[in-house]
Amino acid sequence: MILLFGLPDDPPIAAVRARLAQQRGNALMLDQRDVLATSAEVRFERDVSGWVSWGGVRVDLNEVEAAYLRPYDPTAVESVSRVGRDSPEGRHAVEVYEAIRVWSELSDACIVNRLSAMASNGSKPYQAELIRRAGFAVPTTLLTTDPERALAFVEEHGQVIYKSLSGVRSIVSRLNADMRQRLSLVANCPTQLQRYVPGFDVRVHVIGDEHVACRIVSDADDYRYASRQGRRLELEPFALPLDCAERCRALAAELGLLMAGVDLRCTPEGEWVCFEVNPSPGFTFFETPDGRIASSLVRLMTSKRRGAA
Repeated sequence: MILLFGLPDDPPIAAVRARLAQQRGNALMLDQRDVLATSAEVRFERDVSGWVSWGGVRVDLNEVEAAYLRPYDPTAVESVSRVGRDSPEGRHAVEVYEAIRVWSELSDACIVNRLSAMASNGSKPYQAELIRRAGFAVPTTLLTTDPERALAFVEEHGQVIYKSLSGVRSIVSRLNADMRQRLSLVANCPTQLQRYVPGFDVRVHVIGDEHVACRIVSDADDYRYASRQGRRLELEPFALPLDCAERCRALAAELGLLMAGVDLRCTPEGEWVCFEVNPSPGFTFFETPDGRIASSLVRLMTSKRRGAA
């Protein structure tokens, strides 16, 4: 049995459900929107065991051989957010979330991905060090609250981008003349500046031992927001060099991720620079017409089940 945990209209969850349905896979959707009608219990003896119940269905968690986890903040779902985190409903939502989280950490089922493994994305500087250790080049970076150091970094490198330090999504932007005049504001908040790296972008989705690479053609600083900015955006399949593909797989494994979205840029000199690793990628944005990413994920969960890392 495969367990899906999150929101059914979340595009990656929906894509996996559709692929499983085509293959008549045995899967159950644990919908966070129904959390107030959901109960869960996890026990610890020599092994972890437990159950989860919702909508008249009771599932023995020992029967779950694989799970795809894309949960949202348990108190942000509509039925809970309107009454608050500290309400009985809020506490119940957190308890259900924690039960599934703890089970997923200790179970020997194939978990895509354990929430603890996703934690490296909470600090971009920390993750960058892990990426560097894996053999990828990383951009020259400054983290600072000192306006003078920020200005010196800009003057040294010329073209510079700034972005979030944390796992909270931000729009990656190139520092322009107007922003340069406002560098004194970095005194108010730790700021991450990076030397701009020329080249073309490639998103690599690692799924177990497989990978799917996509080249991004865009004139936006952050291609994710190209359409919002009226910029060009095209996606095309890309044959990643074998040594780079192996490095991506090794990096995902080192981070404890069975599935990962690796953001690369190939410089004009042919060097591969890695910006970050997304531990829960919204892969449908990059999906191929024949659904290769979803198919690879379903194949992983239906073939690698119990005992997977």
